Amino acid sequence: MRIALISDIHGNLEALQTVLADIDRQIDTKAGDRIWCLGDIIGYGPNPVECVELVAQRCDWSLLGNHDYAALYEPTNFNRAAEQAAYWTREQFEAETQRNQQRGSRLWEFLGKLRVRVKEGPFLAVHGSPRKPINEYIFPEDGPRSQRMQPIFDRFEWICLVGHTHVPGVFITDDFVKVADMPESTFTFREGEKVIVNPGSVGQPRDTIPEASYAIMEVDDRPRSVKFFRIPYDIDAVKAKIFSIEKLDNWLGERLTQGR
Repeated sequence: MRIALISDIHGNLEALQTVLADIDRQIDTKAGDRIWCLGDIIGYGPNPVECVELVAQRCDWSLLGNHDYAALYEPTNFNRAAEQAAYWTREQFEAETQRNQQRGSRLWEFLGKLRVRVKEGPFLAVHGSPRKPINEYIFPEDGPRSQRMQPIFDRFEWICLVGHTHVPGVFITDDFVKVADMPESTFTFREGEKVIVNPGSVGQPRDTIPEASYAIMEVDDRPRSVKFFRIPYDIDAVKAKIFSIEKLDNWLGERLTQGR
């Protein structure tokens, strides 16, 4: 079985559609392969309604990310651009509900049922960290800081799946393994070695590479490996949409070209 991991879509429909098309070339969901979403479907981007609907249709489940939470409830500890985007995002779902009560109610219900953690076999999935599942960041530079990382590793059994930082890679107990340092962009799981896997961001990468990021795990009687993918998409189209929306800061579009 193959399990595709996507995360941090952030209302970027072009990136999501492109990634899902690439996933469909790699796996077969009709034969039992799966797609898991690690949260932040919305926030920042210009197509929150369409992205939620697509994730609801294509993924086995999605987690609740901090930006999903912000649109449902209130943004906390957000900068001004992110806060504005959260309120604008909420307005889009409210407007959709007025246009189409059935569709709007279905989308609100989906968002309202997003879980903060999912446990499936050897996998624990959270958006942020197993300690604070919605909003704690685990950055690459935290890898060598074993004093900070050990309490986080103590909270899961084998493999933890996270998003939130928008940086793909794998944490082992005392290090962060960059995708560039993996043979064929693939990390092999070993029995007894705890790891944290971050597939990176579909809609807003922050590792200086603008291409959309996702990962696919190979699983048979046990998890075997995870491979990371980078996919180009039409960034200019997304930027143009953001620039056309008064309540979205142009910076949210500019950063897409920088991968930051």
